[in-house]
Amino acid sequence: MIINSISNLIHLKASSSYSLPNSPTLADLDDNEEEEGLPEKPHFDSRNVIFELDPCDGIGKVCLVYRKHKAGEMTPDPTIWFLDRALYWHFLTDTFTAYYRILLCHLGLPQWQYSFTSYGLSPQAKQWMNMYKPITFNPLQLSTEDPDSFINKLDPNKIFKAKNKTPVTKKKLPGPPGYQKNPSASSKRLEQSGTPRK
Repeated sequence: MIINSISNLIHLKASSSYSLPNSPTLADLDDNEEEEGLPEKPHFDSRNVIFELDPCDGIGKVCLVYRKHKAGEMTPDPTIWFLDRALYWHFLTDTFTAYYRILLCHLGLPQWQYSFTSYGLSPQAKQWMNMYKPITFNPLQLSTEDPDSFINKLDPNKIFKAKNKTPVTKKKLPGPPGYQKNPSASSKRLEQSGTPRK
């Protein structure tokens, strides 16, 4: 789990130092399509101030996005977004506290941020999720038509059913020579033969 400290926050902005005169910039790559029910997507121009919270091991960036008002003032409450490698924005949450809770709930597993994208998790990330958080991870979306999808369908009577074991008969092996199995039987024989018993 990585969150850059305030002193290590990286300001993401378009750099003009390496650009050619007619080359595309990050502002040209901005997607202007807005999704219904979500906040306005961040832009790499002067409308937003963007800081990198987590480099995500190169699979994208978790960003802290401040919006600028028309008067040039920034909003006091930033939103948290995930910027994937294709430079598409995916909304994570409204507040840093909520992001921190989500990070903890996902145990900081690699690529957990992709569960908030339309791409979904990679097969490797699905394995990690199944291994470390199997109860909360469900790769399939639940439909409202199937309310029994999470009911345990194992029948404990079949699993823990007592099996009738047939007793194993042991063969009686003859003892070594001079060995008496039943000492009382041998004493009766001695009394019958007339030999006194000591």
